Amino acid sequence: METLGNALTKEIERCQELLVTYAAMGPSRAFCALTLKQLIDVTLKAMMADDVVVMVRAYEALRACE
Repeated sequence: METLGNALTKEIERCQELLVTYAAMGPSRAFCALTLKQLIDVTLKAMMADDVVVMVRAYEALRACE
C-alpha cells in the first residue's frame, strides 16, 4: 500500500514531465503549463504544511492532468 506522500511525489514528477512537454509545444500550451505549475506549487506547500485535505484534493487534480 502506498502512502499519500509517496503517491503525491510520483504525480508531481509525472506532471513536471508534462510541463517539459507543454514547453516544447510552444505558446499554444502556455496556459496549461501555468495552471499545472500553480497546482504543483500548491501541492508542495500543502505537503510542507502537512495539510492532508489539500494534499488529497491536489492528488486528485494532479492525477487528472494529461
